[in-house]
Amino acid sequence: MERRAIVGVVAGVLGLVLGALAAVSQTVSYGVIAGVMALIAGTTAYFLVMALKKADDRLDELAEKVQELEAQAAHEAEARAEAESMLANRIQLTAVRRGTEADNLTDPATGLYSEGYFTVALDARIASARRNLKPVAVVVLEVVEGLNTPDTRPADPAVVARSILGTVRESDTACRLLDGGYALVLEDTSENGAIWTVERVRRALNTADPGLNLWAGVACYPAHGFTTEDILDRADLALDMAREWRQDRIEVATAD
Repeated sequence: MERRAIVGVVAGVLGLVLGALAAVSQTVSYGVIAGVMALIAGTTAYFLVMALKKADDRLDELAEKVQELEAQAAHEAEARAEAESMLANRIQLTAVRRGTEADNLTDPATGLYSEGYFTVALDARIASARRNLKPVAVVVLEVVEGLNTPDTRPADPAVVARSILGTVRESDTACRLLDGGYALVLEDTSENGAIWTVERVRRALNTADPGLNLWAGVACYPAHGFTTEDILDRADLALDMAREWRQDRIEVATAD
């Protein structure tokens, strides 16, 4: 039985009992009381039913409003994701144009991407990582030979480039910086994954020339920063710390 009908049933039963009592005892007052109580109960039941109906109607309206808001939120999220995707594509195209116009797309000595490409490519990777909730690792490298001799000098760029290209994945970005250093953008890679990648590069360098030494600074999005500038600053600081060691060294940025 529907809950709102219970009130009416109770009112009817109460009026029936009092009416029967009035008939048996032939007392007019019982009949009057029965009629009044039945009227009160019926009126109360009516207002309760109407209140419940209004409440149900209001709940239906709220449910429809929630559905509309959910649909609107889903539409806005889809539009935002599309806009971010378009932005990432524009950044990639800008990277190609900048690399071509400013300092070439690639470094002529190594075939690695140029620094002009690196900075904007990192913007694109971070934008994509923010949209897909995935990490991105940045590694800045310096490779030297003759470290513990008076003749410390940068390693042969061709040797370094071969070791890097033989290690990183196709989805990663390997660049040579204007100061002669190197940079890697490792997509969907955490701190531990970046360390392991650098270690593999170090082993490849050692195989190619045991006299080479590698210093590396590692920083990750979002663990060490949320913008390109933050990530690069952290990676550069970690590289400075690695340079203090007179041996191969990989330093990871801190979140402070």
